Amino acid sequence: MARPRLLVVSMSLPVTAKRTGEESWSFTMSPGGLVSALLGLKEFETKWIGWPGVDVHDAIGKKTLSITLAEKGCIPVFLEEVCDQYYNGYCNNILWPIFHYLGTPPEYRNDATITYQSQYDAYKKANQIFFDVVKEHYEEGDVVWCHDYHVMLLPQYLKEYNSKMKVGWFLHTPFPSSEMYKTLPSRSDLLRSVLTADLVGFHTYDFARHFLNACMCILGVEATSEGVVDQGKVTRVAVFPIGIEPERFINTSELSEVVQYMKKFKNDFGGRKLILGVDRLDTIKGIPQKYQAFEKFLEENEDWRGKVMLLQIAVPTRNGIGEYQKIKDQCHYHVGRINGRFGSISAVPIIHLDCSIDFNQLCALYAITDVLLVTSLRDGMNLVSSEFIACQKEEKGVLILSEFAGAGQSLGAGALLVNPWNIKEVSTAIGEALNMSHEEKERKHKINFQYVKTHSTQQWADDFMNKLIEITTNAELRTGKAPLELPEHDVIQQYSKSNNRLLILGFYGTLTQPMKNQERRGDGMNLDLHPQLKERLKELCSDPKTTVVVLSRSEKGILDKNFGEYNMWLAAENGMFLRHTSGEWVTRIPEHMNLEWIDGVKHVFKYFTERTPGSYLETSETSLVWNYEYSDAEFGRAQARDMLQHLWAGPISNASVDVVRGDQSVEVHAVGVTKGSAMERILGEIVHNKSMTEPIDYVLCIGFFLGKDEDVYTFFEPELTKKTKSPSSSGSDSPKKVSATIVDLKGENYFSIAIGQTHTKARYFLDSSDDVVQLIHKLCTHKNA
Repeated sequence: MARPRLLVVSMSLPVTAKRTGEESWSFTMSPGGLVSALLGLKEFETKWIGWPGVDVHDAIGKKTLSITLAEKGCIPVFLEEVCDQYYNGYCNNILWPIFHYLGTPPEYRNDATITYQSQYDAYKKANQIFFDVVKEHYEEGDVVWCHDYHVMLLPQYLKEYNSKMKVGWFLHTPFPSSEMYKTLPSRSDLLRSVLTADLVGFHTYDFARHFLNACMCILGVEATSEGVVDQGKVTRVAVFPIGIEPERFINTSELSEVVQYMKKFKNDFGGRKLILGVDRLDTIKGIPQKYQAFEKFLEENEDWRGKVMLLQIAVPTRNGIGEYQKIKDQCHYHVGRINGRFGSISAVPIIHLDCSIDFNQLCALYAITDVLLVTSLRDGMNLVSSEFIACQKEEKGVLILSEFAGAGQSLGAGALLVNPWNIKEVSTAIGEALNMSHEEKERKHKINFQYVKTHSTQQWADDFMNKLIEITTNAELRTGKAPLELPEHDVIQQYSKSNNRLLILGFYGTLTQPMKNQERRGDGMNLDLHPQLKERLKELCSDPKTTVVVLSRSEKGILDKNFGEYNMWLAAENGMFLRHTSGEWVTRIPEHMNLEWIDGVKHVFKYFTERTPGSYLETSETSLVWNYEYSDAEFGRAQARDMLQHLWAGPISNASVDVVRGDQSVEVHAVGVTKGSAMERILGEIVHNKSMTEPIDYVLCIGFFLGKDEDVYTFFEPELTKKTKSPSSSGSDSPKKVSATIVDLKGENYFSIAIGQTHTKARYFLDSSDDVVQLIHKLCTHKNA
């Protein structure tokens, strides 16, 4: 059986091409674990699409290069005239600085042809070229994995071409806070495109949180613990920390050549302790801050002078660009000054190399290093930390790691975390590392070595692809699809044939008058039962074969007021409180649920209610809703975006909550408080209370629900519930056994209905609550016929 194909799309191919003749080429393989991991996904036949590292303008060159690259599983993208403004312009001059918190650069003053717009136009054109190449080589069933900020528009182009295409996107840099990202002129276009992907991946939870926050604040969409929901479309957002190929480093460090290098370097360094830095020569790597901290250490620790050295390998990245020449000059200035101040005829405290070094030599240096010093001011993961840990064997060195490197969230437990901007703090950490006991070094190394061994680049690639396949396989169930018109005849006919019916009804928008007819009182919505429903609903509830449940996010008092006289079940606050109208309210709040965030969120909601005419606040014991449906639409949306920033910066920054952005509302509730999650508890109470002797054979579920509550529709899908065991009641007695199941549904006996929704997980739709009135009227009429 043929393996499925994976199309990897990135700015660059894993090989760099060099032309050696009119029809001949030579290639240099790119180093690094990413290439090995993606090409080593055994379940897939991998094809890599990207720029070959060289501009080719003639037809013969393009043809011969394409043929030669095909043998290596690579497909070239020829960018030609857009390359400069695309890559050096929009990607590296605009996106990269913003993603690394350096801000938006000024417009070019010396060249009127280079503007933000011209660079963005080049970016769009380049992404279109990438799309054209993918489209040319795409086969039905292929998976497309887009990498990094260079192709943020590509997911949208792909999905517009084929909505069923399996598309993932992964960012290898930080994603900035929403305040920084908002400075990007094309901010909305890029976010909306990325959200068309099925899975969006980041290295750390901070980066993922910033992305979700930006989507909420800028696009006004709903963000949950699983991802982003927009118009019924769910985009999963998840964290996948990348690693290295640990075995490659472990095995290399044991080679005889590397062991000889280790001995030589130790001899060359004359017994001094070695502090090592390995970085790209880049503004975000914090090399000047590293030198200042080392200088501070030497100032305050005279006894260490001449006994410790700092070797900095600064790998050149973008020669010829002014900003990089500035950072290079700055580093050289610090090195000369510090060496002049603390050096001697026989030795200098800093050795600075403006070059990369042989891999075997690098592994030898890692192996003998006493302290690896990483002072990134902002970084994606920084895999140097993992490489160092993998090579350590005999004498365990200490890792000093910037808290602004992504690796801080993975390796922080076995490292000394520092703020690289705090020179004194880094200096103190250097002293702590050099004086650390052997036992403590062993302990820290053991923690990090175990992590590096188990979280390899291959594992990272496998995890992402497994998640993407899982999501796309279940896409039809996860992402709402256009519902069908309700077959009323079937609803009524199956209702009359069944013996144990369950009707689950929402309240607002379902049993109230249509929203456009709702009256508003001073403090919010006047939630009253539709006047034409009162008698018919009472008749429906009196049928011994029918159990009616009103499942609402409203608080207990509102449900008591509207339904207290009916023979039915009431589930308030999405099932956190439950009662039959003949009994008392029972609390169903999980013991572990933390509600300490409520007072802080309520304070923010009140602040915005006072400043947004027409808005109002709905409070309950487990959730809060700020509604602006009676406010000016544009002003209300702007206030909601500002509110979300206040919430994430303060009361919910570390809280276990979901924030749900409705069409004209913002809701905050504890994680997991959804209508679907409440159904098992509700069923348990009903079974226990009614002492059922036969399973439920008909379910009608109708609601005007938020996207996060639509899990109630899928809870009763027959293929999922046929084998459902009888749920345990929360009462003191266990529910009476009802054969092997409590629900025995066939497809024709289950009707899930969404009110006025264009994308939903429900099977069917009705336009408004007036239609619900008509449906309930017909059910009652048919029953009495």
